[in-house]
Amino acid sequence: MTTDVIPAPAPSELHRKVVKTPRAKVARGVKYALLIFFLLVVLIPAYVLIVTSFKSFGEALSPNRWALPHGLSLEGWSAAWTELSPALGRTLLIAIPGAAISSMLGAMNGFVLSRWRFPGANVIFTLMLFGMFIPYQAVMVPLLEFLPMTGLQPGVPQLLAVHVVYGIPICTLIFRNYYQTIIPKELIESGKVDGAGLIRTFRSLVLPLSVPGFVVTMIWQFTSIWNDYLFAVFLSSKDNGPVILGLANLAGSQIVPYPEVFAGALLVTAPTLLVYIVLGRWFVGGLMAGAVKS
Repeated sequence: MTTDVIPAPAPSELHRKVVKTPRAKVARGVKYALLIFFLLVVLIPAYVLIVTSFKSFGEALSPNRWALPHGLSLEGWSAAWTELSPALGRTLLIAIPGAAISSMLGAMNGFVLSRWRFPGANVIFTLMLFGMFIPYQAVMVPLLEFLPMTGLQPGVPQLLAVHVVYGIPICTLIFRNYYQTIIPKELIESGKVDGAGLIRTFRSLVLPLSVPGFVVTMIWQFTSIWNDYLFAVFLSSKDNGPVILGLANLAGSQIVPYPEVFAGALLVTAPTLLVYIVLGRWFVGGLMAGAVKS
């Protein structure tokens, strides 16, 4: 009776100890040193912003802006919230519906332009994309003449309409690339076989698969609308406009109340920062999903 001897497995490459040369160690150290340096460059303004917002007015005027506050003062935060809270509500009324409406219109346009090859589709898509490259400054005077004819009131209604229209081209581009890459043609054909029309196919088959695309366009539009200043200046005022105008007015006096202004800046940036923190990983995934055509 013979017994088969099973040879011992060869040592895996993954378990071999990698010997690093001094040159590789130096390169690694330089890389980490540069990363730490650039991290400090980015964080230093944020440190000054946060520290100053908790100082009293007199302490904020001292030459040493780097020092920590002697006592935690909420005067700046209280004043900033009192001044900006109405405008924050108005900005949410512009940013959330504006992002949602332009995303939905962009999804419908993108589906039609990617899966319904009608005559002149490429020309319409090119003309639609042309709207992305028209600078805001070039349309301000025509907008001021045209918007009163629509019957929309200055402030939230006019800004909402303008941001929806200006958001359609970029949303259409994102969804068109997304549908061409992600949605298989077989899915659309199966809907046709089952008797589904264009609208039902979009609503029942395509829309449930469009969540990554909606995350990208919603974040993009929300951030663009929230940070817009030019449309806000021309189409609204401090009393009926978004929060970006209120923040600009905080520093409009001869003596700038630094704690109030810095606290206001943190309040204004908090919503967009929160959106990126919550939806950041889906944002990157949605961008990558529509980046390469199949």
